[in-house]
Amino acid sequence: MELAGYRALWRTQGVTTLLVSSLLARLPMLATTVPIAFLAKDASGSFRWAGVVAGSYAVGTALAGPLWSRTADRRGPRGVLLVTGIAWSVMLLGIALLPGSLFRLLPVLAVLAGAFVPPVSQTLRAAWPRVVAGLALRTAYSVDATAQELLFMAGPMLGATAVSVASPRLGVLLAAAMSAVFIWWYALRQPKPLPHGSHTAARLSARQLLWHRHRLPLILAFGLWIMSFSGISLAIVAYADGHGQRLIAGVLEAVWAFGSLVGGAIAGALPGRRTSYLWRRAALVTAGMLLCVFATWSSLSLGIALAMSGLTLAPAIGALYGRLGALTPDNARTEMFGWMSSMATVGSAIGAAASGALIDGFGVRYVWLLAAVLAAVSTVLLVRVPPEQAPAPEPEGVLELCAVPSAPQ
Repeated sequence: MELAGYRALWRTQGVTTLLVSSLLARLPMLATTVPIAFLAKDASGSFRWAGVVAGSYAVGTALAGPLWSRTADRRGPRGVLLVTGIAWSVMLLGIALLPGSLFRLLPVLAVLAGAFVPPVSQTLRAAWPRVVAGLALRTAYSVDATAQELLFMAGPMLGATAVSVASPRLGVLLAAAMSAVFIWWYALRQPKPLPHGSHTAARLSARQLLWHRHRLPLILAFGLWIMSFSGISLAIVAYADGHGQRLIAGVLEAVWAFGSLVGGAIAGALPGRRTSYLWRRAALVTAGMLLCVFATWSSLSLGIALAMSGLTLAPAIGALYGRLGALTPDNARTEMFGWMSSMATVGSAIGAAASGALIDGFGVRYVWLLAAVLAAVSTVLLVRVPPEQAPAPEPEGVLELCAVPSAPQ
């Protein structure tokens, strides 16, 4: 292991602020899920209605995400982030203040809220190649994938705490206030815009962007991963419920996420092979899923298997981010990551539905078997994706961030 990538990354001016502001901007997006679900349930008296509201939110996000990302590529990310950030906060405010007697309007407001979710993750991943290069770029994608695990733990916990201490309405209001502040801060930390000619030349249509021999397999493989992750989360809940100890679900989820954190941190410090094939990391993800199939006989064995499986996740996801960014033109990179987010939304919905049917029909362990099959298919899809060449260390960042004043000429 070596720390050259980390050193090069943190030495680049403005990187720390960009990363921290992006994490804070994404936090309210994950903190809203629990309060909105309980708000819908309390108003209607049914968790089925909460599912309808969650599905409506996902539809809005999947449909509008690529459009906002494409606009960010064409007109710059700052304005898009500010507009969507304000609009999303207003939509959340509307959901929080909606009278209980009008709960049938919640799906409509949820679709609108989903349609205005700011493209924070997409703009960050598109920005990294403009900010750093070499080992620092690979480390940046690894750090991004690793930090996302922290968000998946902290966001829902924050929302659940607000619901427990006060009410679902307060939880949604808290997310609206956080988004208004943090997304504004992140928007102001965006890198310098591309030269004018870069925005206008060789603009690809959505079909040209997606229907590519390398980009399409990357998007499909990511969707299959998210499908399997969503199913496993449901399987963990079902496993805990079946053993009469629902607290186990939180512990197992935390163990799984912690394994991914450790794996991502290690991957960011590794010097890497001369050529790094993404399908090899996908094969390790498959092996981790398969290991869990044979570990459901006790909570301890499943926890160990989940920790080992988690070690493979962030390194594979970070490498996929890097490959997709490198194989996409700079003036379309945000849109490409927008399509990736939409694929993740669709994959999550399909994975949860399929796993629920599998649990009822066959049992929990078969969800991990399905996840292993999906990961194996993704491995096959990634075989033809060209490898990443080992980068040379970069002592300095490529570009300064626009929010950092440059020295007078």
